[in-house]
Amino acid sequence: MHFELVGPIKDVEVIAIGGRIREVMRVSQQYGPARWRKLKGIAMVRLQNDRVCRAEVHWYEAHGKGKKKMKIKRVLG
Repeated sequence: MHFELVGPIKDVEVIAIGGRIREVMRVSQQYGPARWRKLKGIAMVRLQNDRVCRAEVHWYEAHGKGKKKMKIKRVLG
């Protein structure tokens, strides 16, 4: 599902760090070695059909690498 962030991400929480991330080897191979963290938060997003809604988003992040592989986990309304 393609989407665009409309506002800031709020209520950011760390889900897992380093070896506790299931896909850490794949993320490290794709974006380079780092201390990867998996995070989640709530954001306003614009979906492909131009609908704007709140959604829970998940992504990977490391220092100097930025947000990678952002996805919508669930639409909240």
